[in-house]
Amino acid sequence: MTPIRLLLADDHPVVRAGLRAVLETEPDLVVVAEAATAEQAVALAAELDVDVVLMDLQFGAGMNGSQATAAISARPDAPRVLVVTTYDTDADTLPAIEAGATGYLLKDAPPEELAAAVRTAAAGRTTLAPTVADRLVNRLRTPGTALTRREAEVLTLVAEGLSNHAVAERLDLTLATVKSHLVHIYAKLGVDSRTAAVATATARGLIRR
Repeated sequence: MTPIRLLLADDHPVVRAGLRAVLETEPDLVVVAEAATAEQAVALAAELDVDVVLMDLQFGAGMNGSQATAAISARPDAPRVLVVTTYDTDADTLPAIEAGATGYLLKDAPPEELAAAVRTAAAGRTTLAPTVADRLVNRLRTPGTALTRREAEVLTLVAEGLSNHAVAERLDLTLATVKSHLVHIYAKLGVDSRTAAVATATARGLIRR
């Protein structure tokens, strides 16, 4: 039996050590490398013979996990990417899935679930954390109330306290476009202010504070 070869990408050494400890108890799984940055993960995924990359989403400065996932997935014969993170909001899950992640798991998943998700990803099938799956199903059922990826990005920056001008600069949009996104966000959430939009979206798990 050929083992499934894994690359662990997370900026916290303790998390990488924990993942390695859990996964290497499985006879069919082997960790061949670790990456502390998203850029390093992209380079190693291209350089090494890897079947599955376990990818965190937040790496501090530089490239994030979704961007790394897109870069890895764009290559021919690319390894599968299984996102393993603490975040399950739409603002996190949608970019990662759109980028090509095969699966999306939360870090509090039991060890046996993590190992099963790795095997599923290696086989090219999808595993989603229950909260993520529920939210995706709700988006499909009620598309008129779901925020788009760009709307989630705009509202996340508003939640950080940025002005419309600052949001426009950060996302390379015009001020009119930012205002238009906010109008659509207010309508979808049934609110009439930035504060209410942030509070409602946070409560619904659409953005994280």
